Amino acid sequence: MTAPGSIPAGSGARPRRPDPATCLYAARALRDFGDGFIAVLLAVYLTELGFSPLAIGVVATAALLGSSLTTLAIGLFAPPGVQRALLLAASGLMVATGLAFAVSASLPWLLFVAFVGTINPSAGNVSIFVPMEHALLAGSAAASHRTRLFAVYGLAGSIAASVGALAAGTPELLAGLGWARMDALRAMFYLYAALGVAGGLCYRLVPAAAPSAPEARSFALGPSKRIVLRLAALFSIDAFAGGFAVQSLLALWLFQRFDLSLAAAGTFFFGAGLLAALSYPAAAWLAGRIGLINTMVYTHIPSSLCLIAAAFAPDLRLALGFLLARAALSQMDVPTRSSYVMAVVTPAERAAAASVTSVPRGLASAASPAIAGAWMAAGNAAWPLVACGLLKIAYDLLLLWTFRHVKPPEEVRRQSSG
Repeated sequence: MTAPGSIPAGSGARPRRPDPATCLYAARALRDFGDGFIAVLLAVYLTELGFSPLAIGVVATAALLGSSLTTLAIGLFAPPGVQRALLLAASGLMVATGLAFAVSASLPWLLFVAFVGTINPSAGNVSIFVPMEHALLAGSAAASHRTRLFAVYGLAGSIAASVGALAAGTPELLAGLGWARMDALRAMFYLYAALGVAGGLCYRLVPAAAPSAPEARSFALGPSKRIVLRLAALFSIDAFAGGFAVQSLLALWLFQRFDLSLAAAGTFFFGAGLLAALSYPAAAWLAGRIGLINTMVYTHIPSSLCLIAAAFAPDLRLALGFLLARAALSQMDVPTRSSYVMAVVTPAERAAAASVTSVPRGLASAASPAIAGAWMAAGNAAWPLVACGLLKIAYDLLLLWTFRHVKPPEEVRRQSSG
């Protein structure tokens, strides 16, 4: 006799679990939805608390620096097979971060929470979740499908982030219904905490992995160490440049330069996010024809030129046009970069490689928001955008020169068969 709802013995049927990649897509979408509205609201919230642009830049720096150090520790010292447990712990940290920002108005406390927590001023995939998710995704696909897998992963996050940016206008809607402005802003941080709970439920559906091969027990870098360190050095230039124009500071620039409303800013970042989302499948298609490195470089340089042009645009419409053009191109290097790193290292090195290439990016990007905030406070609002664009162009040229002959396996096979 069987219990109600149980599977009869000998039936051969097993409870069906969701596909692990689907669970990771859902978790990233929930997280990026939260990052999308937080990146727009963070500068507004801190301004309402009475903080200067310099202080806002320092909070962004603390967030990026803390995330980088935690990511490094996870990638280099966490034993293999614990990615699921670490993702669950990171979700709990996301909950605590949202609650802490909602209840505190003390700058020292907010700096501490930004450093140890998961707040993301860039609305990009820069967080302690990255190395675990990348390692799990790369291990679930053949080489020929790897870039497409990362493109879907990025697409899910980018669409969610764009919807999150649109949701940044919610406090104004709530204020119109009679809410106090600060209460409406704090409510969004409570929502951010709730998204951490939902993301943790998604990670619970991912099966725990255990290393079986002897080489899987080695989680540090091995034969691919040299190439990973060279990539990390170059990626840090790109990240340092990107820190001058993280979304929180870009929103602050739009507020100060053109007096853009919060609702209008949310709508703009929603549109920019959708354009970025559409670029992910386009990047996978283009990489299959011209290669991963070429796709990264030949789409990135025009996007940087658009950012520089936006800095000197005489009116809001032209500035937003350049920024939207930039959005359509600037993220095409994200899935291709992730795919390239996973392709040029051994499977046993993937988690460490994801961490080592992510951490210098985070450390480098942590320095520039404070500099950008100081420039903006001094009245030089265009300088951060110009610095970002010029440094990114330099990075692209160096990347092309250094790695143009280092091909991933699928490109080598394609050349051989051609």
